[in-house]
Amino acid sequence: MKPLKKAIFPVAGLGTRFLPATKSIPKEMLTVVDRPLIQYAVDEAVEAGIDTLIFVTGRSKRAIDDYFDRSPELEAELEAKGKTEALEIVRNVIPSHVKCFFVRQSHPLGLGHAVLCAADFIGDEPFAVLLPDDLIDGTPKGVMTQMLDIYRRTEKAVLAIEEVPLSEVHKYGVIKPKNQDQYPLEVAGIIEKPKAEDAPSNWSVVGRYILTPDVMEALKNQEPGTGGEIQLTDAIARCVSSGGFVGHPFHGRRFDCGSKRGFLEANMHYGLK
Repeated sequence: MKPLKKAIFPVAGLGTRFLPATKSIPKEMLTVVDRPLIQYAVDEAVEAGIDTLIFVTGRSKRAIDDYFDRSPELEAELEAKGKTEALEIVRNVIPSHVKCFFVRQSHPLGLGHAVLCAADFIGDEPFAVLLPDDLIDGTPKGVMTQMLDIYRRTEKAVLAIEEVPLSEVHKYGVIKPKNQDQYPLEVAGIIEKPKAEDAPSNWSVVGRYILTPDVMEALKNQEPGTGGEIQLTDAIARCVSSGGFVGHPFHGRRFDCGSKRGFLEANMHYGLK
């Protein structure tokens, strides 16, 4: 089993629900208290021992590149003014051993297409996918670390899952578990955004995945699905028959920061920590 060292961050979306702010600021750079939203997902990946971060961006997302780059002028000014605490914060946005790569998704063709844009960086290795919109305060450790423990123990791909009301399943990828009483839940099937009457369960997949290279191979010839987009869920569904997927009901609290309500709740939660 190869170690998990690479993570993909699909961050090319336009953030239309946060206009007009996102007309010039990437949604992922909006702050939750004092840190950009993207920082929380990066910290979670780094905590899990991931050292190669691949950001799939769009044409209006240059601010993300700049944020994770060094800023010699700012650092020099902070050092000259003796602002050592601020200087350390700026220098430690990511640890020095972590590498960042950026690739552009030229057309908004779906999450599966965004993940496929990073294929050249992945090769034949396992990889994580983290969706920054899902901000998760994992307890007692980050959700990606929780999932990594399961990946090492089972040697299977791991999906973070959460129970939602049946009235909400149309918003998510939904798994069919082989046994509801088993932990982690072995995945027998998965479907993207089903109607309530067609849902195999109410276990929804949230924005954390540990995937194996066969999923990336499936994406290379994946046909468009729901919404005319290339869906990551559909590629996973084609690989599930191998029996190599489990669902992890994560420990922690999730905030849907793709919505204004969830974004506000996250700010209140982290502001009081």
